[in-house]
Amino acid sequence: GLGIIVIGLSVVVTTLTGISMSAICTNGVVRGGGAYYLISRSLGPEFGGSIGLIFAFANAVAVAMYVVGFAETVVELLKESDTLMVDESNDIRIIGTITVVCLLSISVAGMEWEAKAQVILLVVLLVAIANFFIGTVIPTNNEKKARGFFNYQGNNFGIKSWWYVSFSPIFAASIFAENFGPDFRSGEGFFSVFAIFFPAATGILAGANISGDLKDPQSAIPKGTMLAILITTVAYLGVAICVASCVVRDATGNMNDTVVPGMSCNGSSACSLGYDFSRCASQPCDYGLMNNFQVMSMVSGFGPLITAGIFSATLSSALASLVSAPKVFQALCKDNIYKGLHFFAKGYGKNNEPIRGYVLTFVIAMAFILIAELNTIAPIISNFFLASYALINFSCFHASYAKSPGWRPAFRYYNMWVSLFGALLCCGVMFVINWWAALITYAIELFLYIYVTYKKPEVNWGSSTQALYYINALDSALALTTVEDHVKNFRPQCIALTGAPMIRPALLDITHTFTKNNGLCICCEVYTGPRKLCVKEMNSGMAKKQDWLTKNKRKAFYAAVAAESFRDGVKSLLQASGLGRMKPNTLVIGFKKDWRNATAMQVENYVGVIHDAFDFELGMIIVRISQGFDISQVLQVQEELEKLEQERLALEATIKESDFEEGKSGICGFFRKASMLNISKHETKKESTINTIQSMHVGEFNQKLLEASTQFKKKQGKGTIDIWWLFDDGGLTILIPYILTIRKKWKNCKLRIFTGGKVNRIEEEKLVMASLLSKFRIKFADINIICDINIKPNKESWKFFEEMIEPYRLHESCKDITTAEKLKRETPWKITDAELEAFKEKSYRQVRLNELLQEHSRAANLIVLSLPVARKGVVSDYLYMAWLEILSKNLPPILMVRGNHKNVLTFYS
Repeated sequence: GLGIIVIGLSVVVTTLTGISMSAICTNGVVRGGGAYYLISRSLGPEFGGSIGLIFAFANAVAVAMYVVGFAETVVELLKESDTLMVDESNDIRIIGTITVVCLLSISVAGMEWEAKAQVILLVVLLVAIANFFIGTVIPTNNEKKARGFFNYQGNNFGIKSWWYVSFSPIFAASIFAENFGPDFRSGEGFFSVFAIFFPAATGILAGANISGDLKDPQSAIPKGTMLAILITTVAYLGVAICVASCVVRDATGNMNDTVVPGMSCNGSSACSLGYDFSRCASQPCDYGLMNNFQVMSMVSGFGPLITAGIFSATLSSALASLVSAPKVFQALCKDNIYKGLHFFAKGYGKNNEPIRGYVLTFVIAMAFILIAELNTIAPIISNFFLASYALINFSCFHASYAKSPGWRPAFRYYNMWVSLFGALLCCGVMFVINWWAALITYAIELFLYIYVTYKKPEVNWGSSTQALYYINALDSALALTTVEDHVKNFRPQCIALTGAPMIRPALLDITHTFTKNNGLCICCEVYTGPRKLCVKEMNSGMAKKQDWLTKNKRKAFYAAVAAESFRDGVKSLLQASGLGRMKPNTLVIGFKKDWRNATAMQVENYVGVIHDAFDFELGMIIVRISQGFDISQVLQVQEELEKLEQERLALEATIKESDFEEGKSGICGFFRKASMLNISKHETKKESTINTIQSMHVGEFNQKLLEASTQFKKKQGKGTIDIWWLFDDGGLTILIPYILTIRKKWKNCKLRIFTGGKVNRIEEEKLVMASLLSKFRIKFADINIICDINIKPNKESWKFFEEMIEPYRLHESCKDITTAEKLKRETPWKITDAELEAFKEKSYRQVRLNELLQEHSRAANLIVLSLPVARKGVVSDYLYMAWLEILSKNLPPILMVRGNHKNVLTFYS
């Protein structure tokens, strides 16, 4: 009875897996790679890469299992004829080695030879199975009866009686009923027996494993797999029921052990049929279902045919596994998921045969053949196959659950929940068979999964994992729209005007430092010019620039727009960027260092962007570093040198090729001289380029620029972040440096707070500020109250400021009214005398602040300063740029920050 359940459970596992596999196979063209291909294209390289190695290894070990089964049968025959070569174990190893070498020869010869061999073996197997069923109804003899085989009859009563008794349910039912209950021995149990039997059902992937060699795998794999499961299920159940109806569990094999007249049978079917096997209860017997491994040969009509059938079944399965393992492994290696295994991707011949994979499979099979124990090998690969089946079922469930429009299998007879049940069933059976082996299997899978995830192979198969990422992201974004904003959940979500991210890496780095794993970061670029050309250039570079962010481990998005002007493009980005609640709330731009050489329109656009940010209620951060952000000049020089180096390598390769061909042609020497001449010209060109760069004194500048561009990547040493909190802007000026200090690169920096105050209230204001920061839970090292912010700057500083703005002044007071009015109309961007006088105090303040910054924060690692705001339409663009210039001149890296007056800090929990 439990034997039927063992078969039934195996059939349930294989049928559910077969249904899931059929659905996956019919969802597009299937190439070579079998289970690995199905799983990797469904769930992605992480799952596929982990199971691919395990499945290929399982097939290689299966070769050993089937070969050992074959060798055990041969050794039993040798043992019966007393012709063992050494002993049973070593004979199994010797025969197994010879067998696997022969099978390797057939496999290497190609699929045609393997297919022919499989047809021959199938015919032998079918004849053997027919022979077994015929044998169960052929009248038995006394020798077989003594060994426990009574077919369906009790005694021979002639032809007529035999026909009646052979198929009489009375005797058959008595033996079957006696064998129906469990009788585990030698420490075996239901699942240990299942573990040994289950590999007999693992052939369902044989068709899938050679998918690359099939004419129409989409049709052949589902039909062939389901038909194979049906036929083998009928065969297994038929053999189990027939043998359980014909053979008793224990028999002595002694024809003299007959029933003595007057002896009580105690319900024993053997006793009722005239044989006394009662001594088997007290001592081991050699015959009967529980003791004789060759019981099918005894039951069959012609014993040697069963042996031939065993040979056929084991060799056929071994050959299928020997072909499957290298092909699956070759497909895995071709995808280059594991860089070190690419050696095995190479194929040979018109069918691209994986000869290297065959050799590797042979080595693995040989290693396990040396174990020479079938019952030891079987449970090991049972777990590996079950892990593969679990992922095939899960792949089908996952693809259905992800609801990707691309999931349209032609095979309709599947259900996502049935597939999930199949996956869970496989996982559960793994643990019940052998819990520690299951844990090891999962540990190996997990390790490989993590490895592949970390390596991030450059493949895109449109997997259901990708589809589910989208579904989860969409659901989360929609759920977030119902959540009201709260000050406790505020986080900087930044638009950084980096242009192409590789052009201004330092600006991206400082922004990424306070948004990484904390908030949204979008690197933005504005293309200006003719729309057709801009759009073409923009579209061609989108993927490349996003890839650069990914490869450089920057958790940021790239966005670009084409617009008539820089300001119009930024306006579009400020309004349309983001999704739902994940919208930018802070604009980060680099300081326009070249504003004095820029056109009036460029300056107007730059200042206009700052005004637009405030209009759209965004916070504002302007970042300035001494060397500037733009390293496009350095990248251009590097690209030119790399190009020259590639040309040199190509020329050297040409020379090597000509050296290899030398002797085949008499003109090779001529080509070699020509190539050498080209290399000489190339080196001259390269030296000329380098000399040009050095003569322009670009080398030293580029080096400083490169160092500056990576300064925010480096871990900051012990130092300070100086916060000049001069205006109440909602707390953004305090929050940004606080976030920096909790980052690994900035954790050694202490916060120093600088704020304005009165001379007679310094201590009081310190206490107030300390209390405020404590309530905000902001740790600080020092608080400085600056009392002389509003005094006039020294004459030298003010003179420098006046000289800086001189080219942009209108000086209308020195001109007649008509000329002055005309100049105002023609150059509205110039600073008028009235404007300069009206904002003289504010100009004094910016110049004075720079003096204080020089005095107090010259040695700081970073300065965070409240950004001065110019009234729109009142303060001219050039005056405002002059304020920013004088404020941040000759200082360490500085962030000029201004919030949008919405609170980002709170006292309350």
